[in-house]
Amino acid sequence: MAYDAVVIGSGPNGLAAAITIAQAGRSVLVREAADTLGGGTRSEELTLPGFTHDVCSGFHPLGAASPFFRTLPLAEHGLEFVHAPAPLAHPLDDGTAVMLERSVGETAAGLVEDDEAYRRLFGRLAADWARLEESLLGPVIRPPRHPVALARFALHALRSADNAARSLFRTERARALFAGCSGHAMVPADMTPTAAVGFVLLTLGHVAGWPVARGGSQRIADALASYLRSLGGEIETGAPVVSLAELPRTRAVLCDVTPRQLLRIAGDRLPPSYRRALERYRYGPGAFKVDYALDGPIPWRAPECARAACLHLGGTMEEIAASERVAWEGRESERPFVLIGQQSLHDPTRAPEGAHTAWAYCHVPNGSAADMTERIEAQIERFAPGFSDRILARHAMGPADLERRNANIVGGDINGGAQDLPQVLARPALRVVPYSTPVPGLFICSASTPPGGGVHGMCGHLAARAALRTALSRSG
Repeated sequence: MAYDAVVIGSGPNGLAAAITIAQAGRSVLVREAADTLGGGTRSEELTLPGFTHDVCSGFHPLGAASPFFRTLPLAEHGLEFVHAPAPLAHPLDDGTAVMLERSVGETAAGLVEDDEAYRRLFGRLAADWARLEESLLGPVIRPPRHPVALARFALHALRSADNAARSLFRTERARALFAGCSGHAMVPADMTPTAAVGFVLLTLGHVAGWPVARGGSQRIADALASYLRSLGGEIETGAPVVSLAELPRTRAVLCDVTPRQLLRIAGDRLPPSYRRALERYRYGPGAFKVDYALDGPIPWRAPECARAACLHLGGTMEEIAASERVAWEGRESERPFVLIGQQSLHDPTRAPEGAHTAWAYCHVPNGSAADMTERIEAQIERFAPGFSDRILARHAMGPADLERRNANIVGGDINGGAQDLPQVLARPALRVVPYSTPVPGLFICSASTPPGGGVHGMCGHLAARAALRTALSRSG
């Protein structure tokens, strides 16, 4: 059977690409290697029966803010985002916590001496977000529709997180909050443009929240797949693609894979210069993740931490920066920056009554074989004494385990490639249309293309639009 397009991979970007193509009236088939669709948005009972854990992504500020997802009837297909009272908590050693609130003013009020600075900066960014999102969630190299708003953002964002935090904020509380959000870049805090990640995630906390998907992140993939099927799209699971030659006849192939896999399945068709560019593509630090089944909620020393579903455990800005630098340089931190989720506290469908789940990970060198379980638990105990006594079961995954579950997580890199400045500008290679390849009809639509990592579907949506303008045009 012939299709207008075949999409390889059923992560949120692959499904977004397929939906965009189906909405345009073209026939599309999605091929997924695993038995379960979803890529980085899968959920499973990893520890004990009745405890649902997000295998990879757990919090979805970019999903809630995605310009593409907003246009889809995903609620009609089973997706419900659940918002904790506060998007984020950052506990400190003094027994208090810095809180990211939905309100800019309430967040600023908790920063005392930095109240005015935070209110002025993020009040402006939140007001500008509708004018910024197209530029920030798409290719960097294209004319902006709102240059003044983008220039205001770039004035602060095109520098390192360390420089931005020190120049904008006076207190350790504000600097720690900013450093934790910037740490999602998985790039050292003294490198550009780590500040941009901090500004985006904090701003999204105000304009969209950091929600979880009720029932697990799998519900995002399931809703996208359900909507795709309602449009006539087809999905095959347990159907790995080894070579483009094995695909059915089609006008376009969109690959929700990273450069390493694209070289494997299409390398014989790629010109030498593009092959070399993909071979030079760099992957960033990996993740070491532990999921927990607990007999009760996490006993935080700072009780306000219970208001958030996501927490950053790393203490001061200096400590977080040191942890991220160590992972980037190829070593494991003794006191890693830990990102932890307590989804079941705000979504009771995740665990049996009275019990809870916890989701935690830290950054490690790409491909690291170190077991970070004890170090992660030491960081949790630091801010929640008695946590270990709550553990009923745990399930740990290092970089190799994560990659076995999802080939796009190369060496444990959950961002689809290092997000330093060169690979923000040229992702995965320097091209006018980064989703295209030199092979007519062949496109790449994974997090290895703009805007990069996160569950937003924009890489797939924008790649599909590029295909519709060329290989899938009515005149094509």
